Amino acid sequence: MAEGLRFEHVTISLGPERLIALDCTVGPGEVLTVMGPSGSGKSTLLAAITGTLDAAFAMTGRIRLDGHDLAGLPTEARRVGILFQDEYLFPHLSVGANLAFGLKPGVTGRAARRARVGAALAEVGLAGFAERDPATLSGGQRARVALQRMLLSEPRALLLDEAFSKLDTGLRAQVRALVFDTARQRALPVLQVTHDHSDAEAAGGEVMTVG
Repeated sequence: MAEGLRFEHVTISLGPERLIALDCTVGPGEVLTVMGPSGSGKSTLLAAITGTLDAAFAMTGRIRLDGHDLAGLPTEARRVGILFQDEYLFPHLSVGANLAFGLKPGVTGRAARRARVGAALAEVGLAGFAERDPATLSGGQRARVALQRMLLSEPRALLLDEAFSKLDTGLRAQVRALVFDTARQRALPVLQVTHDHSDAEAAGGEVMTVG
């Protein structure tokens, strides 16, 4: 049963300085926005969730996803998807091959993989784009491909690391709506870190300020 993303008395410190203190649950389909300036610990919190926290930082407490303690699990076993401000599409691969990279190992056979990729593209209005070069895509198309690649890995939570900061105003609203609507439809808890108040307003939900 989906229980969401739970922070149990989580603190993250750098030496004597405590950067983050969090004790809450982000339920399925809900969004928690963490706001603050650069260096305030926002990305450090994401690293703690994904299992990539630098050894210079100390964390106490527990992070649970759907009731499972994430401590000690390798990054790939945590079932957490993340979107960055850059899409990080592989330039040497087609759009379809980029999406296929996100498929879980259990999806075997060329036909089955092609079908999953085709369905993912159609879902965001990009049917027929599988053979396209990522360099030919618009900013909005690139953002949609990055979202679908992440979703094909079947995450149980979504992290947004300044994910909309490089998009212009009109496109930003469109992509934000797509991401938040998709998270609600799939009952994914979302943790968004940003320094932009409009991102928090678009997400709704609780806002935590750090730094």
